[in-house]
Amino acid sequence: MKFIQGQSREQINLFPVSLDCSIDPDNEVRIIDLFVESLSVKDYGFRTDFTENGRPAYHPTDLLKLFIYGYLNKVRSSRDLEKECGRNIEVMWLLKCLRPDHNTISNFRRDNPQAIKKVFRTTVQIARHFDLIGGKLIAGDSTKLRSQNSKKNNFNQTKINRHVAYIDNKLEVYTRALAENDGDSRQQIEDEISKQQKRKDNYKNLEKQLKESGETQISISDPESRQIMLRNNITEVAYNVQSTVDSKNNIPIDYKVTNQNDSKAMGDMVRRAKSILRTNEFTVLYDKGFHTGSELKIVQDLGIETIVAIPGVPSTSQAPNHDYNSEHFFYDEEADTYTCPQGITLRTNGVWHKEQNSATNIIIFKQYRTSACKSCKAHSECTRSKKGRVIQRTTFTEYYERNRKNFEEKEHLYKRRQAIVEHHYGTLKRQWGFSYILTKKGMERANSDVGFMFIAYNLRRIGNILTRDRLKEYLRILVLMFFDLLGLSFSQFEEKSSINLA
Repeated sequence: MKFIQGQSREQINLFPVSLDCSIDPDNEVRIIDLFVESLSVKDYGFRTDFTENGRPAYHPTDLLKLFIYGYLNKVRSSRDLEKECGRNIEVMWLLKCLRPDHNTISNFRRDNPQAIKKVFRTTVQIARHFDLIGGKLIAGDSTKLRSQNSKKNNFNQTKINRHVAYIDNKLEVYTRALAENDGDSRQQIEDEISKQQKRKDNYKNLEKQLKESGETQISISDPESRQIMLRNNITEVAYNVQSTVDSKNNIPIDYKVTNQNDSKAMGDMVRRAKSILRTNEFTVLYDKGFHTGSELKIVQDLGIETIVAIPGVPSTSQAPNHDYNSEHFFYDEEADTYTCPQGITLRTNGVWHKEQNSATNIIIFKQYRTSACKSCKAHSECTRSKKGRVIQRTTFTEYYERNRKNFEEKEHLYKRRQAIVEHHYGTLKRQWGFSYILTKKGMERANSDVGFMFIAYNLRRIGNILTRDRLKEYLRILVLMFFDLLGLSFSQFEEKSSINLA
């Protein structure tokens, strides 16, 4: 049977093929090249001024191209990127056969979190230029990306106390054994006592660091990562990445890496979205994890409409008959009274009460009641308290009610939330495998890693929506405008960039 045969590796070609001819005109790597060349990297904050002594540095545009290419092709590790420089013909073309080492590559990502954020902002500007961002309906959510810190290297006070108690029990056993033993094993017991004492001292040092930090937990490998609830009491030491996505083409317009849960995140993210979109005439969609009174107040005071899912009321807070739950009581704002389903009016004495329901959250509220409760025929259906029904109205109740009204009237909009905001998370985590933070040593470095994820996603998303020729033509114009500002002629530009603009 005959098979297709390859040519001999020793064969010499009469007409050698150039590196540029080896790359297809429609190859995505050409878009990366044009995109980075259109950026004023110095204005973005990338360092371009290096001393003349020693070996010359790599230009930030070359390293930026390498990282964007890597993230678009599921390669994030600096060592893997170093290998690609020597074996991947697309990377050889992109970097003009430069081969930076892994330390140089890693340091570039580590040192430029803010500049990388500005590159992401540029992808949003490109999307706006092509009218890919509607700016009328946005959705927000978060995802947890596992950090480079195991659960064993994450400690809170309870966990430290448990370890210390275990060690104290061991020390007690060894001490008792030492008192009863005078034979050959005495030295072995003393060594074990010394070993356990060192372990105890280590946990005491961790306890000291925990108290000095003022935090509720401490991580060893990645100090700013935190153990965060994922779902159903399943936790992971991770970072919580917030993002805001425009509904028109599911394009992210903002991201933020945090180590906190969602309850206090919505206000800041929407404020940033208002700055990016330069308008407050849009609606935001969030799930019930963001349903917090203080955050609803921040957003609604900005003049932005909120449609946030409403959590279920705990059974302990519900009336025996659900028709008598608090949402069925009518509030008269002018008279400052509530009317129950039986038509009885509940009044307040005007006193504001304070209650701290968490370490950082204080609830301020007024109470509404009536003496008619005790003789009401619906008393057993309305409340389990013998003293009668009490309604609490907090300083945030009006914002809750406004959001509830929006949610009930525009539930069809809320049903679009998951399709809008989960689109990029599904691509990044499931399709590209970016389910964890690659970097260590803090949130700033994690920001760089996540920044490249979102840059790669936006470039791929924009390129898929537009034709590549249309995007390339726009980037070519940007490149020419940029080099025109630098005072370079067309021929000087081609010599400097080696980009084919024909």
